[in-house]
Amino acid sequence: MCYGYDGDEALRRSLDTRDAPAPGALSRRTLLRGAVTGAAGLALTGTAAGAAAAAPHGHRWPAHGRRVPPGRISLQLWTVREGLGEPWGPGSYDETLTAVAEMGYPRVEQALGYFGRTARELRAFYDDLGIRASSSHDGISDSRAAVHEKFQNAVALGQRYVVVPFLDSASLSDWQQWAEQMNAEARVARQYGLAYGYHNHAHEFTTDLGGGVTPWDVLTSTLDPRYVHLEIDIYWVVTGGVNLGLSNDAAQRFAIRTIQRSPLRVRQYHVKDRHTTGPEETSHADLGTGFIDFERFFRAHQVEEYIVENDTPDVTYLQTADVGYDYLRRIRF
Repeated sequence: MCYGYDGDEALRRSLDTRDAPAPGALSRRTLLRGAVTGAAGLALTGTAAGAAAAAPHGHRWPAHGRRVPPGRISLQLWTVREGLGEPWGPGSYDETLTAVAEMGYPRVEQALGYFGRTARELRAFYDDLGIRASSSHDGISDSRAAVHEKFQNAVALGQRYVVVPFLDSASLSDWQQWAEQMNAEARVARQYGLAYGYHNHAHEFTTDLGGGVTPWDVLTSTLDPRYVHLEIDIYWVVTGGVNLGLSNDAAQRFAIRTIQRSPLRVRQYHVKDRHTTGPEETSHADLGTGFIDFERFFRAHQVEEYIVENDTPDVTYLQTADVGYDYLRRIRF
C-alpha cells in the first residue's frame, strides 16, 4: 500500500483528461489497447527436432561465465499464438501450454486473454503444469473499474509484472497523455504488489514528434521511474537502430547504450533475434540463428526475467519455443 497517495484519485484525474484536447493534440485519439507484437508460427507439430544439442553455428560456449538463472526464463505466448485456439489458430491451449511446460519453461508471459477460463481457473491449470504466469501484456485501461479488474486478475494469476505492450502515434500530446496515464496506473499497480512496465518497439526511436523529439524521449522523461520500469525488446531496439541507418553492429551498440543510459529500470528482456538481411516483416529469427550478440547485452545489463519471443517462428512455433529455451540455458556471458 502506498500510504499518503490516493491512487484512485490520480487515476480518476488521468481518465478525466484522457479525451480532453491538449495544445497541438490530434483531434482523433489513437490509443491502442491490448495490442501485442508481430505475427505468428505454423502448426502444433514437431517440438524442436532441430533444437540443437550443440550451440548454433558451431559456436562453443565458454567453459566458465555467468548464465541466465533457469528460474528467470519465460516465453511470451504471442510466439505460440496459433497453438492457443480460435481466433488465432486451430490449436489447443491446453496441449500447447503442456508442451511448453514439458520443454522446461518455468514461466510464461500472458497475452491474448484466458481462452475460456477465469484468472483463478487459469492459475489452477498452470499450477498443475508446474509453470507460472509471471507477467502479462495489457493495454492502458479506459476506466477505473477496468484498471482494478486488470490488476485483480494479475494477482489471481500470481503475476509479478503487468506490461503495456504497444502504443503508436505521431502526436506529441498523445505520448504525453499516455505517459501520464501509465504513471497513474502504475501507482495503483503498486498497491496490488505489482510492477508496471512498458514494452518498446522500433518506432519509439524513429518517429519525429516535432523538433527531433521522439516517443522514447517523451517516455523516458515523463514516466515516473519510481513506479514504471522497462521491458526492453532487444530485437526492436536493434531494429530501431537499423532503421536509423546504422550498421548491424552499430545498431547493437545503440541498443546497449539505450539500456545502460535509461533513467527507468530495465527489469525484463524480450530476447528475440534478427536475421542479417531482408525486410522487417521476415527479419525475426529463432534464438542463435541471427546476428544479435546476446552475450554482449547480458554482460552489459542483467534483468529479472528473460522472455523468449519470435513474432514469425522459423519452422514451427513449438520448435521456436524449444530452441529459445535451449539457447538461454546454454548461453554464458
